[in-house]
Amino acid sequence: MKILVSACLLGKSCKYSGGSNKNERVIALGEKHQLVPVCPEYSAQLPIPRPPAEILGGRVFNNLGEDITEKFLDGAEKTLYIAEEYGCRIAVLKERSPSCGFGTIYDGTFTGKTVSGNGITAQLLYDNGIRIFGESQIDRLNKILEDEEQSYE
Repeated sequence: MKILVSACLLGKSCKYSGGSNKNERVIALGEKHQLVPVCPEYSAQLPIPRPPAEILGGRVFNNLGEDITEKFLDGAEKTLYIAEEYGCRIAVLKERSPSCGFGTIYDGTFTGKTVSGNGITAQLLYDNGIRIFGESQIDRLNKILEDEEQSYE
């Protein structure tokens, strides 16, 4: 199975700070599945490093107060295109990110507080039928993938 994955979780240094969010459990999915790395923010040609960004009132702002929503929408569209080209029906995305967060995102105040909501890319992928999992949900995803494998046997 082909799985779309936030590139930062695979160790790519595309995080806003210039680092990564390398996650060995996410990387281990590559033992059985083809992982398709994506970074919506990099795809939108946002610089690395870049000021942190959060969603407030449905718009994306960086901590300098600049509205960068259009860049995030561009990155989301490019990510959806990649998912469709590769036939990815599942995505493992970086939790709480203004692009990739699903279910919970930072609240837009840059204070570390979270609220219910989805990142721009995660929402677009979800709206197009792609199942979204965060990096803390790998056990759940593995169980689903095992169950699907057994149903094909």
